[in-house]
Amino acid sequence: MTNAADIRPQRARGTGRLTARFSGGRARVSELYQEGCGKIRLPETFTQEMEAVLINSSGGLTGGDRLEWEIRAEDETFLTVTTQACEKIYKAAEGAAEVATHIVAGKGSRVHWLPQETILFDNAALTRRLDVDLDETAEFLGLEACLLGRKAMGEAMNTGLFRDRWRVRRSGRLVHAEELKLDGDIAQLTSLVPVLGGEVAFATLLYCAADAEAFLPKVRAILGDAIGGASFWQDKLVVRFAAVDGFSLRKIMIPMLSVLRKGAPVPKVWNL
Repeated sequence: MTNAADIRPQRARGTGRLTARFSGGRARVSELYQEGCGKIRLPETFTQEMEAVLINSSGGLTGGDRLEWEIRAEDETFLTVTTQACEKIYKAAEGAAEVATHIVAGKGSRVHWLPQETILFDNAALTRRLDVDLDETAEFLGLEACLLGRKAMGEAMNTGLFRDRWRVRRSGRLVHAEELKLDGDIAQLTSLVPVLGGEVAFATLLYCAADAEAFLPKVRAILGDAIGGASFWQDKLVVRFAAVDGFSLRKIMIPMLSVLRKGAPVPKVWNL
């Protein structure tokens, strides 16, 4: 007879791998693999760019769920990766949801990692990891945005766990590393001025390219008097900003991304 205590809850598992290569004047699929709740779709584009949309078909994540993504752009390839919708992280009964992403950008390639916002609900638990390996001549634009609940719905993340780890390497050298950890009493922690000053929407943007310094004044102009700042050093532009809600955050993110994408709009699914 099976003991109820020995029955493990069903958990979501998803894996997706995509490799794009430049052929015939545009980016084309070299490898595409998907397993479990991890899906990848490739909308039609009319430029050299490939746009990949990552989908979690489980509809959200909770404790014990795991997603893994592997993205590779071969030499001279332009690849933009986004998500179908905001990823929702629900209350965790035990353990944490895990999301791991590994990106490789080849010689002369451009990789734009632009997932839509992650929404963390009360008592959610998420650990996330982003590892990026760049060729010396590759361009990388990365954005991660988070909402601590949906303010318009009267929701808030009062307690829980959110841990975010980034490691970016160029030709094997570590060029960017950061660790974010919000744990326990999230409402009290984020109310502190050095943290978020009470705001519930925030984002980090990283642009690694030889022309990064040229965008610094443009990015600062977009920020205006918003809570945040932008810095440049060693061919790397880092921007952090916060806002009162998701709509206000997007009013900063969208024009900033358009500038860094040399006038190109955000991915199509952002507007659906």
